[in-house]
Amino acid sequence: MSNEKKKIFYSFVSDRSLRSTRQRDVILDIFLSTHQHVTVEDLYLKIKPGNPGIGYATVYRTLKLFVEAGLAREVLLHDGQTRYEHVMAGEHHDHLICTGCNSIIEFENETIEKLQDEIATRHGFHIVSHKLEIYGLCSKCRGSAFQV
Repeated sequence: MSNEKKKIFYSFVSDRSLRSTRQRDVILDIFLSTHQHVTVEDLYLKIKPGNPGIGYATVYRTLKLFVEAGLAREVLLHDGQTRYEHVMAGEHHDHLICTGCNSIIEFENETIEKLQDEIATRHGFHIVSHKLEIYGLCSKCRGSAFQV
């Protein structure tokens, strides 16, 4: 899967007459190796130790290119922080977002997807894309704040 995503990115860069750079390659490799939602800062801190020549602005701009190329999606949370996640072709998932610790739990639910389609059809609406984000407290944060 990783090689497929690299091919997509290299094709995207080539189509836009952008230069292929070692810095972008490093950022892509590290981003693809993450299995969580990352901020620019998170990714920069992963990259910096082994690649001190790659700056924060380069990581930011490169993540934006990943979004344009369809390899990443921005998830803007209630705390104002934008996080980035991988986009898998044909995959859709939704998010439970903890307002206590900002953790993100991904989930899939076919019943919700069918219901959304039924509602759209009932209103003569064609869905192009959608996202569902449910905000609340995760079990860890609830446990520390409440006795349930």
